[in-house]
Amino acid sequence: MTHNPSTALPLGSRLHDVVLPALRRSAPVLPVALLVALLALPVPAEGASSGGSGGGTGGVADAVSALVVGYCVVRTVRARRRPLTRTAAVLLGLPVVGITVAAFGASSAATGVAGAARYLQIFVLVPAAVLLLIRDAHHFRLLAWSFVGLGLWQGVIGVHQYLTGTGASYMGEDIRAVGTFGSTDVMGMATVVSYGLVCALALAFRPDSPRQRSAAVVCAALLTVPLALSFSRGAWIATAAACAAVLLLAGVRRAGQVLLAGAAAAVVLVAGFGVGSAMLQERLSSITQVTDTPDQSVTDRYTMWAASADMWRERPVTGVGLKGFPDHRDSHASLALSSGSDTAGAGSAFVRQPLLSPHNMYLLVLSEQGLLGLGTLAGGWAALLVCAVRRWKRQRAGRGGPGGPQLDCALVACGLLIWQLIDFMYADIGGPSTVLTAIAFGMAAWWAVGSRELRGAAQQGEALQGGALQGGALRGEAGPR
Repeated sequence: MTHNPSTALPLGSRLHDVVLPALRRSAPVLPVALLVALLALPVPAEGASSGGSGGGTGGVADAVSALVVGYCVVRTVRARRRPLTRTAAVLLGLPVVGITVAAFGASSAATGVAGAARYLQIFVLVPAAVLLLIRDAHHFRLLAWSFVGLGLWQGVIGVHQYLTGTGASYMGEDIRAVGTFGSTDVMGMATVVSYGLVCALALAFRPDSPRQRSAAVVCAALLTVPLALSFSRGAWIATAAACAAVLLLAGVRRAGQVLLAGAAAAVVLVAGFGVGSAMLQERLSSITQVTDTPDQSVTDRYTMWAASADMWRERPVTGVGLKGFPDHRDSHASLALSSGSDTAGAGSAFVRQPLLSPHNMYLLVLSEQGLLGLGTLAGGWAALLVCAVRRWKRQRAGRGGPGGPQLDCALVACGLLIWQLIDFMYADIGGPSTVLTAIAFGMAAWWAVGSRELRGAAQQGEALQGGALQGGALRGEAGPR
């Protein structure tokens, strides 16, 4: 039997005709996808700390995020046009005011510069770069699926940690799923998995793509397991609320199958983990019992919340300055506050972590930036959510099937934004996963306010659609009856 070399040509031809065009089409957002993929790598010990007060760093991920911003700037300059709409420029630029004022109120110039750089990175520069690099729904979905893939990877590691007893310490056992983030950043994996679950659930409603819908449903069901094993009450609450919002926006009828899949996954989770089911039930019940018999971690959190409010009352307009919470904490906190939190497991020795933030983003901003900072930051987030829901409503009322041709994009944007705004009640920025927060805000901004090119294309499409409808009516083509 002789080998005919010509038989290999069709395969190479297909790779040339399919793979290369796909890469060229996705090229603008590939740096952002790479940034997401970097969080699959183990986090160095010095980069795992939460950091609080906007001080945590993600090492390589932060450095690459700066490169992504630079890449976006180069593309924008070469295009020689103003890329952002007026609304987008206002909403993304508004936080600069409060951040700048708070930086001048910091304890030192170096502290102010470092704090301002972190806030600008997470809430202004990276979101703006992501918004500009996303050119269409294909790019948006690529990033959403990258969130799902990262969540699955970290979830697999987390489940393995639980099953083998190699996770972070929880109630005397090394069973808490933390992925590659380590015991000093127990919220990292919970955040990544929550993002992936919300994206997968939203992608399950993509129109005209049954295979991807089925894959998204399976991914969403699988991600519930590591989310539960993270034992993160804040992530549970935020994910439940975000998923409920996604289902509500998708429509009750269309959400029926997803609800059934979620219920089945919950049954398997509770029935399939012996000791874990008891711990999960205890953790769930503790959500409603924290005001009755709180543990020390909850007591510390309430005490730091009260300290944050006291700092704000001392300087209500501008706050105590960026990264000023640790310096003013002891003078405003009660004696109920402990000296730190204990962390161990997941490859790390016992560490006593200092309490450097109130674990509430709104109170952190209020204490360090005052009403000016909270109004510009939280006000911009609220405006993004309103704009995102308004665009979802306009598309739902248009043609192209129930919910419109980009229903899944609307659900991803709204779901991620709702998750983040709720999670900020129990967490703040810090650690490598914070870079994902910036990307999520950029994705939400793309859907909510878009770029000038996106708006122009949308208006042109609406005009063409309106002309076609008018022409059809004049010709008596009213469509099927």
